[in-house]
Amino acid sequence: MEKKEPLATREEHEKAITHYEDIPAVELVPGNVQAHILSGERATAMFATFKPNAIGPMHKHEHEQIMIIADGEAELVFGGKRYPVKKGDVTVFASNQEHGTYASDKGLKTIEIFIPVRQEYMDKLAALKKSLGK
Repeated sequence: MEKKEPLATREEHEKAITHYEDIPAVELVPGNVQAHILSGERATAMFATFKPNAIGPMHKHEHEQIMIIADGEAELVFGGKRYPVKKGDVTVFASNQEHGTYASDKGLKTIEIFIPVRQEYMDKLAALKKSLGK
């Protein structure tokens, strides 16, 4: 058997690994969409939960966005059409491409990557952490 690298210490692990559910959830669409958000130097990752029948309103932003459907079903709206999606589907929204979401009655969970960093989301997270005393 090949020798493995040494196991990280507890301190090293805590510094390098984050369990996304331990990050406070930011409300993106009040009462309908919450997200756990984190960023590196150049990209933001978001783990979003849409309540059943929630609507992510039409919007656009400078960021390129990759959306992975982690669970549930929805219709994504872009280019004037609705696109049904389910667990395992992936799409890419170009910079400034208008898009929105209609979650199904099952709700929706997504993993989304934004490039560059979504600073306004990081600012919301910082404000939430401050209000929670973290």
